Amino acid sequence: MATNIAAWIKEKCAPFVIEEAPMPEPKANEIVLRSRAVAINPVDAAMYKMGIILQQFPAIIGCDVAGIVTAVGSSITRFKPGDRILACVDSIAGAGAFQLYCVATEALSAKLPDNVSFTDGCVLPLGLCTAAASMFQKANLGLPLPQIDVKPLRKVLVIWGGSSSVGSSAIQMAKAAGFEVATTCSAHNIDYCKTLGADYVFDHTKDSVVDDIVKALQGKESAGVFDTIMAADTLVKSAEIAYRLDGKKHLATVLVGPPTPQVVPEGLPEDVTVSYCWGTTIANDEVGAALWGGWITSALANGALKGMPHAEVVGQGLEALHEACERMAQGVSAKKLVVELP
Repeated sequence: MATNIAAWIKEKCAPFVIEEAPMPEPKANEIVLRSRAVAINPVDAAMYKMGIILQQFPAIIGCDVAGIVTAVGSSITRFKPGDRILACVDSIAGAGAFQLYCVATEALSAKLPDNVSFTDGCVLPLGLCTAAASMFQKANLGLPLPQIDVKPLRKVLVIWGGSSSVGSSAIQMAKAAGFEVATTCSAHNIDYCKTLGADYVFDHTKDSVVDDIVKALQGKESAGVFDTIMAADTLVKSAEIAYRLDGKKHLATVLVGPPTPQVVPEGLPEDVTVSYCWGTTIANDEVGAALWGGWITSALANGALKGMPHAEVVGQGLEALHEACERMAQGVSAKKLVVELP
């Protein structure tokens, strides 16, 4: 019988302890998978380093995983043992992906095509969910969903932070939904954003970046602005862009609502509405059903969606998670830190 091993956080801000964990049992709508690769998100590093969000200890964190299905719940229809999948695991309750066997819901799981490795597949889930919530949920930008047969919409979406994990998914999904895309990044990531499909790429470090974007997009209809970076100065600049462009005056953010004065700056243009998101809420609506229920697998298979940012393997085995989280806390650019679990 297989034994489960996990990277436990026993108390707030304590280092990982690698030891045995209970073997997960799936509920009706759940899948158990043997993890083969996990990716580290900024929120994982923050939970590890600062203990934020976690509701109880000991806890197992981790959201992004790819692996092989070992058991399914009684209501599961899309998966069977042996399937290769990628999944977004909601780790808030302390039963995340940083273990050899973990549980995912059917709603946030998709089959991984044979042409995509576990390592490349695991970089997507949380970033994709976060971008999808901001872009497609009706309370946010409410954009049309991505399609396999793309129909141009003759509108442009501005994405601030295109080389981030969320931004990389946002660019790819926006293109698959039929939009032109304008994005910002550092100068050394301009070619990277173009490979994702961005039509216009601007250096966010230039003082003239807002004017440059508005000038380049003059005469085009804006579908809104999506700020993938959680910083006051980017919110100000993104809101100004939304205000000055023709079209939808809406700024979608990756901030969790309701807004707080410490995060959302005062004095944003009154004509610009602002929305907030929590990525895993798409499990409960038509956005998650459309993406995880079909589009992700098909788009990975035909190359419309790629496992981006590029995976950088920090190490193999749960013991490598400490280094991976420490490096993520220091910040990375246009890459996703991954730990493989052979």
